[in-house]
Amino acid sequence: MKTKKAVVTMKAKRYVLVVFFLSFVRKISTSVTHYSIPEEMKEGSVVANLATDLSLDVKTLNQRKMRLDIIANKKYLDVNKETGELYVVEKIDRENICSAKSSCYLRVEIILESPLRIFNIEVEILDMNDNAPQFRRDAIHLDISEATSKGERFSLSNAVDPDNGINSVKTYHLSESEYFDIEVQTGREGSKFANLILKKTLDREEYSVHNLILTAVDGGTPARSGTASVIVRVLDTNDNAPNFNKVNYNINIMENSPIGSLVIDLNATDLDDGSNSDITYSYSLYTSEKTQDTFNLSPSTGEITVKGMLNYEDLRIYDMEVIATDKGASALSGQCSIKVLVADMNDNHPEISIKSFQSPVKENIELETVIAVVSVSDKDSGDNGVVDLHIPDNMPFTLRESSDNYYELVVSEPLDREKAPEYDITFTVTDRGSPPLSDNETMTLELLDVNDNVPQFPQSFYTIRVMENNAPGALLSSLTAFDPDLHENQYLVYFILEKEIANTSMSMLFSINPENGNLYALKTFDYEIENEFLFHIEARDSGSPPLSSNVTVHIIIVDQNDNAPVIVSPWRAQGSVVEETIPRSTDKGSLVAKVIALDTDSVHNSRITYQFLQVTDATLFSLDQYNGEIRTMRMFSYRDPRHQRLIVVAKDNGEPALSATVTIKLSTLETAVNKAYSDMTEVPLEYDIFSDLNLYLVIGLGSVSFLLLITILVTIVLKCQTPKPSSAAPPCRNSVLSERNSTIADSTLVSNDAYWYSMFLAETRKGKMVVRQPVPKGSRYIVSSLPRGTGLTNTSDSAASTLQVWQTE
Repeated sequence: MKTKKAVVTMKAKRYVLVVFFLSFVRKISTSVTHYSIPEEMKEGSVVANLATDLSLDVKTLNQRKMRLDIIANKKYLDVNKETGELYVVEKIDRENICSAKSSCYLRVEIILESPLRIFNIEVEILDMNDNAPQFRRDAIHLDISEATSKGERFSLSNAVDPDNGINSVKTYHLSESEYFDIEVQTGREGSKFANLILKKTLDREEYSVHNLILTAVDGGTPARSGTASVIVRVLDTNDNAPNFNKVNYNINIMENSPIGSLVIDLNATDLDDGSNSDITYSYSLYTSEKTQDTFNLSPSTGEITVKGMLNYEDLRIYDMEVIATDKGASALSGQCSIKVLVADMNDNHPEISIKSFQSPVKENIELETVIAVVSVSDKDSGDNGVVDLHIPDNMPFTLRESSDNYYELVVSEPLDREKAPEYDITFTVTDRGSPPLSDNETMTLELLDVNDNVPQFPQSFYTIRVMENNAPGALLSSLTAFDPDLHENQYLVYFILEKEIANTSMSMLFSINPENGNLYALKTFDYEIENEFLFHIEARDSGSPPLSSNVTVHIIIVDQNDNAPVIVSPWRAQGSVVEETIPRSTDKGSLVAKVIALDTDSVHNSRITYQFLQVTDATLFSLDQYNGEIRTMRMFSYRDPRHQRLIVVAKDNGEPALSATVTIKLSTLETAVNKAYSDMTEVPLEYDIFSDLNLYLVIGLGSVSFLLLITILVTIVLKCQTPKPSSAAPPCRNSVLSERNSTIADSTLVSNDAYWYSMFLAETRKGKMVVRQPVPKGSRYIVSSLPRGTGLTNTSDSAASTLQVWQTE
């Protein structure tokens, strides 16, 4: 039992502690620190030390970003972050900021970060007696019937003192009179007003007019006062005054109500008859001129209607006093007070004011540069008066609030005139009313060009095909670059970057129009001499500094089929017939001869095919159309003629095709020795050079070869003496293989085509071809024929030869 009681006691204690802690936290978060200062304090005057009062460390105020926010007022106060002192920034006039309020407070918030803390500060502005009471009019006129009973009260126009509290109107004094006295009363919000009291029945015949002095005195030290004359005119008897149904009326009306709208229909009654009961309605002197201009009072009916525009932002409360006066000989009156409360509606559009706008600007303007300063405002109150300013999305600008309702338009992203030469910036301000109202202002920002774009070619590499044998000055292509800049920044000039090929400058081969980029050939090109050119063209603008870019141009000379095939084997003099001798006992499939032709054109045009143009017996020989080998299709018979005539044509693959022919006269020889015709190995055969027949043949062949050599040498000398068209002319072409029964002339042939490499690997009946080294693709080949060494013989006693092929770079 004791244990249960202890547990209950502990729970109760914990509950009390939690409640106490929550209450303590709540007091900290909602507490308000109060200060009081008199109005009209000098600027810089210290109000209080917030660091001391709020228990803050002065050294951390800057670090915690201490700042002061004033709620719904101008910034009259500020805080010193170094000392923590709250001081006066601008002289405070209490009557200006609080008008007729009984108490005047400046509410501020002290905000600190890390950790976040907010302190509520209320600074009470104490009134000073710096204004004297003042009546609206210097003279107050009253008409009082002589039948008025003793003790009757009459309202007097009250004095106005802008000061408040004790410094406002405290009392009224009336000059000495045996008939009248005053009674001071306290109205709403502590205002003082005086009623004139009749102490003694009036006698018009004794005094028709009473001149009194009414003095209003405030409660300040020293006291200030103001006076007005009270002129009382005594009227004849009219003993019933009009009466209203109510003494005080409170009316609510929406702002912007149409003119002529009924506010209230007043009805006063008078028990008198005749003219003494006819009532006329009018405003009392207490009703301000502003109120009288805004509302119309019908003198005969008492209807109050809207006369002027009601604007909540200008005036929210209208106080008026209506007097109902009868038409008796001695008019009596009654009065009532009416308070009209104007309700706010969202009827004011927000306003935009462009304080500063910088245009045009350069496109390379720095980020965070201020372009414009804009202010916004809305005369409505509450949410109706809260405004938001924005600009269209996807623009390289942003709005930055600099102070209350002031914004700066700054550059947030790099600008590029080539993408957008100008921006139409629309500032749109919208309030938070329902429905929201908005306004906008559009400004055009123009960008000035800077030379920030290099010329751009459509392609980074141009391949231009030019047919050989072109005409000098022919237009090859138009290499036009584009520069998106303006004016001189986009005017382009084109150059060929100098480069020498074989001691020849590019400017001697090609020309470019500096204005439009048209590329021209300055000479006729020959594919067999040079088949391609590689150089650069530069486009440079005229900006400052100039920008440039270049492009690589690859000129490819396209081959024409302008070179006919040349028969290089078997060799023969111009227009002569090649004579060959073979044993009649040659076997089927034996190699009789090999025709080799070369074409210096390109691969496609230089592809050679062979065919018989004329043959004595088509059944005896076959010709390989690709390698030019002539072989026996069968063995010779006794019926076959001893002499066979073969005409072989070598045709290239061009359009149109070019060709060359060779005539071979083939003679068969009856002999018992035929080993040399069947043995086709790579080892050269040894011949019996000492036989009588061979000796005669050697002497004959030597004579013919000597004469042929002399003829070739003379021909070469004559050709070499002719002027060359250019330094890069193609090498002369000489026949390589001789007739069978002649000595092989020493000659050389240059070929560009790897196709001939495979051709030279084939064996011929006259000897073998030796490749000295591997030949890579793209290299040039030199074919040379060298005489065989002595001591070698064959069955026909003729000198054999060896063809050599080697590579040149």
